[in-house]
Amino acid sequence: MILGITLLCASCYVTAQDTMTYVGKTLSNVDYHHGQLKPAVGTHNVQTFRANRAFPERAGGLNFTYNHQPFLAYWNGTYYLQFLSNPVGEHIAEGKTSLQTSKDGYTWSDPIELFPPYLVPEGFSKPGRTDKAGKDLYAIMHQRMGFYTAKNGKLLTIGYYGVALDAKDDPNDGNGIGRVVREIKKDGSFGPIYFIRFNASFDQKLAKFPFYTQSKDKAFVAACKELMEQPLMMQQWVEEADRNDPLIPFQRPLKAFAYYTLDNGDVVGMWKHALTSVSKDKGKTWAYNPLRAPGFVNSNAKIWGQRTSDNRFATVYNPSEFRWPLAVSTSNDGLTYTDLLLINGEITTMRYGGNYKSYGPQYPRGIQEGNGVPPDNNMWVTYSVNKEDMWVAKVPVPITSTVAGNVHDDFSGNATETFNKWNIYSPLWASVKLENNALMLRDKDKFDYAKAERVIEASEKVKIAFTVTPQQADHGNLQIELVNDLGQAAARLVFDADGQIKNKAGYRMSGVQSYEAGKAYDIVLTVDVHTRSYQVSINGTEKGTRLFFQPVSEISRVSFRTGDVRRYPDADTPTDQDFDVEDADGVDKEAAYAISLFQADKLN
Repeated sequence: MILGITLLCASCYVTAQDTMTYVGKTLSNVDYHHGQLKPAVGTHNVQTFRANRAFPERAGGLNFTYNHQPFLAYWNGTYYLQFLSNPVGEHIAEGKTSLQTSKDGYTWSDPIELFPPYLVPEGFSKPGRTDKAGKDLYAIMHQRMGFYTAKNGKLLTIGYYGVALDAKDDPNDGNGIGRVVREIKKDGSFGPIYFIRFNASFDQKLAKFPFYTQSKDKAFVAACKELMEQPLMMQQWVEEADRNDPLIPFQRPLKAFAYYTLDNGDVVGMWKHALTSVSKDKGKTWAYNPLRAPGFVNSNAKIWGQRTSDNRFATVYNPSEFRWPLAVSTSNDGLTYTDLLLINGEITTMRYGGNYKSYGPQYPRGIQEGNGVPPDNNMWVTYSVNKEDMWVAKVPVPITSTVAGNVHDDFSGNATETFNKWNIYSPLWASVKLENNALMLRDKDKFDYAKAERVIEASEKVKIAFTVTPQQADHGNLQIELVNDLGQAAARLVFDADGQIKNKAGYRMSGVQSYEAGKAYDIVLTVDVHTRSYQVSINGTEKGTRLFFQPVSEISRVSFRTGDVRRYPDADTPTDQDFDVEDADGVDKEAAYAISLFQADKLN
């Protein structure tokens, strides 16, 4: 009874405060990877790193298959992506941190080692435990902050060496080794590694790297000191820091702190579980103990928020008790959120089992205030998938889910402008790119696919026309679907691996005609949701009327995908995958399809 009163009073207290609130009516449906959410129009999801254990040369030399917790910055005309890795699973040594760079956000460098594996001193232990580190125990990288851009122009990258004495131990319990820092220089090189903060549990005399004050670079030392004078920066350190570290303003070790600044200078803070509070003094104090943001659905996963270039606000998170889908909600004032749109609703096969590896696109982080502004003014976020592969998403600003009017896309003219109107899902081995005046979908990935979607004005009657040129006719498949607002497909045409174009007719696939490699196919679909049917024309020849395999009330996008629909995992899939899939490191024979024209004209 006392607990109930406490919660009720806390709720009343928050109601009187400024707090993040979701007032929209859209909720995510966990039975679908995409949550049945409308996509944010023009979002580009691009894989930057694909794990590979047996053939590390296919992964830039990194053979670790637990890869997670990425961070993003934009500096010196370059995107920087930092992520941490373990050989197999979470909290199981050894750990390291890597860096990738890109000039355009689409083509990324191989990962470079930023912070190498660190051997824990033999005999190291933790308060309250009797077990000790052996002579071959390595530290675990665990940081909730990756970059800091100092006022003097120095770009610092930060990591943390924690200790997990067993697979269930926490490296972020405040009883680790300490936090490290180094400079990223404009020529792409790095400064030496220094410790910037030790844990009290560690004997500093055993440190393998010097303390930052020993650097002869006065500007670097000044940048480090400046960093530690920023309360909002220090709040990101709370989990790994000593529990009484005076640098940390709010010492309750809530997880994965992120923040953004409102028009009036107040700061909105966010933590896992969609906990939130507001600071009126730049993070020195908080108006109330963080409580769950009303209306927000989020489990034990990161949530990210920022101001967008149109002076609105956006939060990116998993709006479910699972780590799918990845969605964005927007707000005019940074407090009242009104919509929920899809960023990434794909879950590829988890190729490698491991400790605490969760399915789905998760742990989003954008570019923190002060860490750069991309020249395109779009929102860029990074995230991991299955705690295995690294991704970035470019979300166009203003963020919207609708397209008005007819669509006439010709990739032979204004190709980049046209490309930016499409939603793409582009793994490294199943890419979606502009090539030779066409949108090219390539696929050699045994476990993933390329996908391009064009959002159109929601229509009951619409004429859809497109040109597809398959580059082969004896392997691969391209599935073309007519999709409604909830992501449900009404119809599907397939360029199949046996050289036949097919239509999904209920349970079965019915033949339409054969196709040849290298030949262009002009396809026209005249669609009417009232009759649940569409007429098919290929290269000027009528192919008859086909029925929907699922009734819908509107068609609002057209999807091109080089693989089958995925429904695994689902809400009942066991949490921890402890096995690697067969041929997890393998490559398929590449299939490719060029889309050169696309039109959608609404009919009366």
